[in-house]
Amino acid sequence: MRPPAPSLDVIAARNSAAAAAAAAAASSASGPNMNATDESRDSRSSSSTNSPVPADNEESDFFHVANDSQSSLGVVPNLQDMQVTDAECLPTVAALPSEILISIFSRITTPHELLNCMLTCKRWARNVVEILWHRPTCTSWQKHKAICATLGLERPYFTYTDFVKRLNLAALADKVNDGSVMPLAVCTRVERLTLTNCHNLTDSGLIPLVRSNKHLLALDISSDINITENSIIAIAENCHRLQGLNVSNCKQISNESMVQLAENCKYIKRLKLNDCEQLNDSAIVAFANNCPNILEIDLHQCSNIGNEPVTALLAKGQSLRELRLANCDLIDDGAFLSLPSNKIYEHLRILDLTSCSRLTDRAVERIIDVAPRLRNLVLAKCSNITDAAVYAIARLGKNLHFLHLGHCRHITDDAVKRLVQCCNRIRYIDLGCCTHLTDESVIQLARLPKLKRIGLVKCSSITDESMYALAGANRHAQSRRNATGNTSRRHEYHTGSLERVHLSYCTNLTLPSIIKLLNCCPKLTHLSLTGVPAFLRDDLEAFCREAPPGKYVPFPLSSHTRPCSSTKESSADFTEHQRAVFCVFSGQGVMGLRNYLNTQPEFAEYHLHQPSLFARRPAQINQDVVQGLQGIAPAPAPDMDGFDDADGVEDDDMGDGSEIALDPGSFGPNETPTNGINSMIPPPPPPPPQHHPIMPFQLAHPVLPQHLVTANVGPTFTITTQDGHNAGASTSSTTGPSTAGQGLFTDQNSSGPSTAPMQGHIDEEEEGDQS
Repeated sequence: MRPPAPSLDVIAARNSAAAAAAAAAASSASGPNMNATDESRDSRSSSSTNSPVPADNEESDFFHVANDSQSSLGVVPNLQDMQVTDAECLPTVAALPSEILISIFSRITTPHELLNCMLTCKRWARNVVEILWHRPTCTSWQKHKAICATLGLERPYFTYTDFVKRLNLAALADKVNDGSVMPLAVCTRVERLTLTNCHNLTDSGLIPLVRSNKHLLALDISSDINITENSIIAIAENCHRLQGLNVSNCKQISNESMVQLAENCKYIKRLKLNDCEQLNDSAIVAFANNCPNILEIDLHQCSNIGNEPVTALLAKGQSLRELRLANCDLIDDGAFLSLPSNKIYEHLRILDLTSCSRLTDRAVERIIDVAPRLRNLVLAKCSNITDAAVYAIARLGKNLHFLHLGHCRHITDDAVKRLVQCCNRIRYIDLGCCTHLTDESVIQLARLPKLKRIGLVKCSSITDESMYALAGANRHAQSRRNATGNTSRRHEYHTGSLERVHLSYCTNLTLPSIIKLLNCCPKLTHLSLTGVPAFLRDDLEAFCREAPPGKYVPFPLSSHTRPCSSTKESSADFTEHQRAVFCVFSGQGVMGLRNYLNTQPEFAEYHLHQPSLFARRPAQINQDVVQGLQGIAPAPAPDMDGFDDADGVEDDDMGDGSEIALDPGSFGPNETPTNGINSMIPPPPPPPPQHHPIMPFQLAHPVLPQHLVTANVGPTFTITTQDGHNAGASTSSTTGPSTAGQGLFTDQNSSGPSTAPMQGHIDEEEEGDQS
């Protein structure tokens, strides 16, 4: 048997021993002839190695022999030269550049997870710390104390004072004073600062903070009543890059300081001066002359503002999108009739002229001429407005989404017909206290394919016919996938998308029509029926909101603006009588009311005698809602652009389309194109057997007579209860996970400071429809 080949180590050892013996023999034989021996030494023995000269018959001499293929390995002298030194093997994530790591970490939204990343290693900590400290949340005094202590360290590991870009003390506003703010003055790169409603804050606390942050972009000191013109001057001298300023209700600032601010801060884009009644034309004209990039300006309750500032803001502004002039009662037609005749203001989207009672139809016509892309128009309490103004508004066409004409008492059905025919994208319309309107107007409004909110407070001429029309309004076909994943026509169902309906003091309404409205509009979240006799019942009080004890906001335009009601001044107080007739259902109250009216046997007769909205062809739904009604204007023309679900986001990049009325995300994902024609409405689930007079579940749709239920006009979806009987599918909502208690850096308010969009902050609206 052949012995195994010796290992490489053994061969090297043998060669080394042989080479040493040969070298010793040669040295003794040659004697002093060392130079010759050195010259004959193999070149592989160099100063960098102590290896002896290999023997002539060494195996490595094989590589010196000429051959057809030269080996890339070259000469292998010994084990030391054969060692291969590789670079340090690192994991892939460690090889990523910092820019990519920062991009990855910036997509982590949970502060706790960011903190875990920061504790992983020093390199990650360097990349995460700035993200974590970008916006420390001062939601409690304990967190505020910890943040101030960290910022005040003499030798911190990181320069935390350079990382803070946003500060918001609004959650602690009631106790914030100069001492609370001064420790934060060590921050030098704050861009957004929110100190809303800090009544105890004075110039002594604000000025140092402003002076140390010369890159400030947005500042909100609204309702800081002790702030004076000294702070405004400090802002003007230090914050030349300021873009957003909210000084609402700061009554100690002067016109001179605001003029200086306008001259020094030429990049102002958003400006809120609500309730600054001390300001006059000079301050506003200064902003118009020096700040051509203003996007939004709010002059609510600036009662000393006249025509000149309005004309200047429109004529000199290059991109003005929102102009709010509510309760500026000195403004008249001249503010708009003086505009240049050859200029069109394409950017203007929102115009609020609430209580500008001196305006007439001529002003409205001029506004439509120069601002053809207006989307939200508020003319509430402009009592001189007539049908002529509405005819002009109709020229806005599909651009118009929101219209408030409350207390415009001269408007008639003819104007509403024209409006519906031309403006088929209206989502929100308020016609409260327009006492000349009848069912004919409401039936036309029910044809609007995107209608979500409607206000008809004190329209005393409307009857149940209007409610039946609204019950069939704005119904979109929604598809469900079958078991194979394909969309089948058999799985289509329809749902109305009305969300808020205001019917207070419409005294002719009865229970059957409201039951129909509730069951046909599952998205309904607000229903006001104050002063409606049919709903002055003790058994319904359980679902009604409690009447506010004092002042209230009856018909809000949004959560971001000061409301303007078509029903009542926001500063009015409730009387005992008004509290007695208060009847407003919202949120869970609407669902409870619907369930109660559908399950109690005393209301069963109302279900049996309601007109059917289902057994009709699609083209007949709207035309035949009310039999015998003559002279109805044609339905609105189909929108050639389609009823896209993303209609709230337009080419002007203004978000959902309305900071006055429409809430973000209010355009649900379930809308599908209908080409301007309402689709067929399927029947609701059948009623339970008669031996179950009280149904222990909630109906999402109205109950119809048995002969209509069995009609084969559409699919029926039912739910089986524990006792084996079918029940109507109930609607429910679930809330997302809570993010409270996330720690020091938890941001309970995901949005930035209110100065970014310069939107005010008010509490949840108090609904009460009275006059």
